[in-house]
Amino acid sequence: MSGGLELPPGDESHEGQEGGSVDAPPGTVSLARPLEIGAELDWGTDAWSEVRTRARRAGRAYIWLNLVEQRLRAVVAAVLRPVYEPVHGDEWVVAAAGPAGQEWVQRAVAVREVSRRKGYLLDPADDNIVSFLTLPQLRELMVQHWPCFEPYVDDRREVELALDELEVARNIVSRNRALSGTVLAQAERASARLLDLLGSGAGTRISGRLPIDAVEDLVGDRYADVVGVHPDRVRLQRQLPAEDLFGGARRLDAVGIGLNLLVQNYSGRRLVRLAETGCRVRLLFLNPASSAVRRREREIGLKKGEMSRSIEMNILHMRRVRARLRDPGAFEIQVFDETPRFTAYLVDGDGPDGIAVVQPYLRKSRGMESPVFVLRGGGREVVRQDAGDGDHGLFETYREEFESVWADSRPVS
Repeated sequence: MSGGLELPPGDESHEGQEGGSVDAPPGTVSLARPLEIGAELDWGTDAWSEVRTRARRAGRAYIWLNLVEQRLRAVVAAVLRPVYEPVHGDEWVVAAAGPAGQEWVQRAVAVREVSRRKGYLLDPADDNIVSFLTLPQLRELMVQHWPCFEPYVDDRREVELALDELEVARNIVSRNRALSGTVLAQAERASARLLDLLGSGAGTRISGRLPIDAVEDLVGDRYADVVGVHPDRVRLQRQLPAEDLFGGARRLDAVGIGLNLLVQNYSGRRLVRLAETGCRVRLLFLNPASSAVRRREREIGLKKGEMSRSIEMNILHMRRVRARLRDPGAFEIQVFDETPRFTAYLVDGDGPDGIAVVQPYLRKSRGMESPVFVLRGGGREVVRQDAGDGDHGLFETYREEFESVWADSRPVS
């Protein structure tokens, strides 16, 4: 008898049936072939579209949640470490959690130990218990020790409400479930509010004329300063009304055919107030008497002289505004005779918070119907991956174009 283990023969009742092996040697077990289950593994167009939408939403939410969690860790550590570390050393988080938090803090300690053994701690700065606490646990530490945080955070209720709103998105993203557009928008608003409440220093970047989105802040350089694209001016004004775009500007440069976005949507009274508070304005209209106006009229099917009269009325309105100013020199109006290629409104283009609204001229579409690009200035450099060097975005391109046309234009008396 051989020393090897000999398996019993298969059920004789299956001999010769399909799925058995007629040539199998004695002492072996025959295996039946897998049954056909009819599973369809391919995804169609609709399925791929759905999962991409899910991934985009989850990715945006994850960036906001990551930003908030990092900020909250820093705040908790900055406030509680000086209180507990002198007595408890590296175990200060365990001490701060107290008896009520023993379960979750010990779980965080265990996860850190596993991460150490398996080499998951790639950055030494993460080798601490705080880095392994979740958003609800960080919140618990803040609530337990609110008297310590009160001098630094204005409104506890606002902080807790924002964290409540974030909890829905956090649960969905952590389990890779479908995140609706409504919940994503709620999470983004709550994150921005919470970062302001925590004194992140991001207030100037999150609030303002055109709020900076966390995703844009991280990957915006891929899009050469473009932070918004709208199919026409109507949709632009829903997202960025003229009052928000021009209000409080220090400098306003505009070039185009008739500058209707400014002239027809921002009242003369507001413009006077803007100029009187120190805003310097330079407006460049297409010369209503130029041949370019007649060509444009033919392109979009206007009657002869219709566009010329519209430009003249806009210039006249701006002259009346200028006449009401104590310093008319701060409100300059000029005309150019070149073929118009785009309309551009550059607000605070010389500062770090510059915004530009640009519309190209299409052959068969009026200005109201043309696509609109919103650009953010501020000197951001766009890094080209092929060359590895820095280059300026589109904002600077249009600012230089404005200066070039302005230099070749004529003043309106």
